[in-house]
Amino acid sequence: MNYKKVGIYAILGILFFLPVTFLLFLYPATHNYTPLDIVNENVSDITGFTSNTDTPVALKDHITVLSFVGSKPMERLTAASNLKELVYDKFKGFKKFQVVLIAAIGSEANAEQLRKEISLYEDLRFLHVIYGTPTQIDVVFNSLKFDAGLNDNYATDAVFIIDKDLNQRGRIDDRTDNDIEKKSKIYGLSAYDCIEVATIKNKMSEDLRILFTEYRQKRKGEFNSDTRRASDLKAE
Repeated sequence: MNYKKVGIYAILGILFFLPVTFLLFLYPATHNYTPLDIVNENVSDITGFTSNTDTPVALKDHITVLSFVGSKPMERLTAASNLKELVYDKFKGFKKFQVVLIAAIGSEANAEQLRKEISLYEDLRFLHVIYGTPTQIDVVFNSLKFDAGLNDNYATDAVFIIDKDLNQRGRIDDRTDNDIEKKSKIYGLSAYDCIEVATIKNKMSEDLRILFTEYRQKRKGEFNSDTRRASDLKAE
């Protein structure tokens, strides 16, 4: 027996089958992933708000990261910087993606200063600042699912993911594996704290990636899974 030839064939076989095996492991992860949950429906659109652009700004038909910077936008500089660097810069090339900052009418100069602070002379054409009255801001915020309220300046460090159909996306069950093992009570995630870098990097970025995958598969006719909604969840 020619052991040298056997060894060569064995190496060639490993080199051929190893990548194939790796791709087979990846295939289920790509096509059978869990879609991002719908935690709330019928989010109010931002009609009636003014903006810093001549192009109309709307939530409908866009994948939006929505932030409330209120009447003193510069006080949200840290949150806005995290949002720009960890979310906007990563996803700005995706079709129909936008970041919308809701500010109060009368804070235009302060909001423009905030925008300049986070821009570093970079392209911010998919990051919009819109302005509304306290009533308009409350209407949009109150249409969202969130346990806390806006502060006295109509602002919060929490940001929200809104899909093209005005659904609020998040996690119905945000328990860790350890929580599940302990059978802890279910808790969800309907908003992302922009001050917490780990939350934005490890949770929000991943959730946005999943949402973009969903829409990409829908365009290709490959999406065949119903998105879980908060109303579908039964008490455990």
